[in-house]
Amino acid sequence: MQIQNPTAVMIARTAVAQDDVTGDGTTSTVVFIGELMKQAERWLSEGVHPRALVDGFEFAKKEALSYLDAFKQDAGPTDRELLHCVARTALRTKLEERLADHLTDAVTDAVLLIREGTAEGSAVDLHMIEIMHMKHKLESDTRLIRGLVLDHGARHPDMPGRVDQAFILTCNISLEYDKSEVNSGFFYSNAEQREKLVLAERKLVDDKVAAIVALKRRVCTDGQGFVIMNMKGIDPMSLDVLAKEGILALRRAKKRNMERLTLACGGYEVSSVEELEPECLGYAGKVYEHVLGEEKYTFVEDVRHPKSCSILLKGPSDYAIAMMKDAVRDGLRAVKNVMDDGAVVKGAGAFEVGCAEHLLKAAAKAEGKARIGVESFANALLGVVQVLAQNGGFDAQESVLAVRRAHADGVPAGVDLTTGELLDCDLAGVYDNYLVKKQILNSAPVMASQLLLVDEVIRAGINMRKRG
Repeated sequence: MQIQNPTAVMIARTAVAQDDVTGDGTTSTVVFIGELMKQAERWLSEGVHPRALVDGFEFAKKEALSYLDAFKQDAGPTDRELLHCVARTALRTKLEERLADHLTDAVTDAVLLIREGTAEGSAVDLHMIEIMHMKHKLESDTRLIRGLVLDHGARHPDMPGRVDQAFILTCNISLEYDKSEVNSGFFYSNAEQREKLVLAERKLVDDKVAAIVALKRRVCTDGQGFVIMNMKGIDPMSLDVLAKEGILALRRAKKRNMERLTLACGGYEVSSVEELEPECLGYAGKVYEHVLGEEKYTFVEDVRHPKSCSILLKGPSDYAIAMMKDAVRDGLRAVKNVMDDGAVVKGAGAFEVGCAEHLLKAAAKAEGKARIGVESFANALLGVVQVLAQNGGFDAQESVLAVRRAHADGVPAGVDLTTGELLDCDLAGVYDNYLVKKQILNSAPVMASQLLLVDEVIRAGINMRKRG
């Protein structure tokens, strides 16, 4: 039986909460909590009470949040170059440089595409970006589809594999015989009556198919095609009729795809043949199938209103695809956070060093031993930058000292992980999310304080049970 470390579980839950709220910063949260506990351990061994450290952490947190508001830079929600830099910074922390740069354009353009169709004052809905994947070719073949990619195709071999200038009917109409939902029976006395019953059942479906075919003939001219996206079933006889008319029909379409289709292609979903009018049809420049082994994919591109889009991930293995999928989700959240915050923060450790220098000066305002907690908070921030430099293979102390000297001279530089020297974040385009930094500063000190005061929490619980 495996026994979990309660401290590790609490820190892991904090990282999960960080990811849920901001979509990034999980590693920074864990490292920062660890540095806070490392600094606290030093003073606890010298007899400093945990409460003094916690009071210092609380004072330092307020000062750090105030410094963050002053340090951030305003960002326009449509500044593509800045959004591109934020997405690249987020992706490069999770993928190798070449692949991260390739995905940056797709991630940035996808969010900007969705924002164009979002009402002013409303938040961007990332659910309108479908992340599809194919175990096929290389990671560099990943691309943005300004439309939709559906993970199913037509069910009739004679239907066209590609339709150009397509009118798209999104419907929820059953084109097959439906069994009764209650217990019922039909009784007949001879074969003639049975035949009439079968024909009557078939006529009900045939009339629906005929109405769809009539609409197709009404709107389509030479060079134009017709596509049906149906949430319900289509029986083989109906598929035969539609195939003869050159109609591409997909059945059992997913509800989320139907919603995105109407947003991207225009038109609206119909539930009965009585609603069939030219106004209900959407439009796409091309609709085509791609067969990969036993799987079929349907691409809907060149749509009228690209309020929904798809990022098609390709990779040679399940591991590569899973890694890209996680990175793309974080990149999308990073771009969305900039739009929501209207601000960015210089990365590469620039904020951490600047905030640490500010806290060391502000520690004089703290009362008594709480000053030790403030200094420990500042040293923990510097510890995060040391870890960053170590991961780049450079001398941590030298890198941090060089950045601190630059900040003392009024230059808010960071650490260049390529050369180990000072980095101009504005020139290099290295930016972090304001929301991510704010969440880290809010959650990490709280978790460290709970771990330091665990003895007081346990003692309070025992006293409460004795009173009871």
